[in-house]
Amino acid sequence: MLLRIFTEPQQGASYDDLLAVARKTEENGFDAFFRSDHYLVMGDGDGLPGPTDAWITLAGLARETKRIKLGTLVSSATYRNPGVLAISVAQVDQMSGGRAELGLGAGWYEAEHQAYGLDFPDTPGRFDLLSEQLELITGLWDTPLGEKYNFQGEHYQLTNSPALPKPVQQPHPPVIVGGAGKKRTPALAAKYAAEFNAGFRSVEETEVLFKRVRAACETESRDPKTLNLSTAHTVVVGKDDAQVKQRADAIGRNVDDLKANAIAGTPAEVVDRISQYAAIGSQRQYVQIMDLQDLGHLDLIAAEVLPHVS
Repeated sequence: MLLRIFTEPQQGASYDDLLAVARKTEENGFDAFFRSDHYLVMGDGDGLPGPTDAWITLAGLARETKRIKLGTLVSSATYRNPGVLAISVAQVDQMSGGRAELGLGAGWYEAEHQAYGLDFPDTPGRFDLLSEQLELITGLWDTPLGEKYNFQGEHYQLTNSPALPKPVQQPHPPVIVGGAGKKRTPALAAKYAAEFNAGFRSVEETEVLFKRVRAACETESRDPKTLNLSTAHTVVVGKDDAQVKQRADAIGRNVDDLKANAIAGTPAEVVDRISQYAAIGSQRQYVQIMDLQDLGHLDLIAAEVLPHVS
């Protein structure tokens, strides 16, 4: 299993904070650095110094890292015009030498839309946007050089687009679709995605989601083995119980709750928990790190967890 570091900068992080974590991610041999794509703090806290834009951040990191994959888990279809997003991701892919990945979802956090004047359709409306964006973005990337791309949807219309720039990765950067939807989410993943992510679920719930998306692949006449499966959880690791509690306290979480609903404990406990997800088919674990100042946390995970799950 690959371990990917996953951050939540809207809770309070500068670009320099994220750069330090990304460099530590690369130094320690993790596969990727991912970030959420949000503009408003969640829960308690002031979110200072304020939000950073996901794709501007990843563009900067593209020039300041050399190996790790860079992506979002996930960008919201309500934030950006898809033609512009296709350009942004393609440029980050060029700037990184072919390391960009696009996680794209329907969006859910209504308060941040209100805070920054973004339209927030109802759930079916947001999935309509997502469906058109997935088709449009991949369509732009896949259009051969010298040809034009046209799209006529309910929400977006493109006429004679040159479909530029082209990303480095071919046929295009990996697209990640995730969620617990019963019909539209697995269908969209099967049709457009390189990876399906089942985040923040128990082993039993995750197994159901994996079975659902495999069935959607078969409906789409796609070999389910061609779709990567992944999981995401808050992770807290300590060399002993005292350090586990210290790190849990630092992010305002209870150890028992973390062990029940996330991944927490000593390295041996965490390896066992991650292995349970690997056993049901997860190939990538997004390690959500909430305390971005605690770089020693990444050192411990790299030394005591990564070698036992890779």
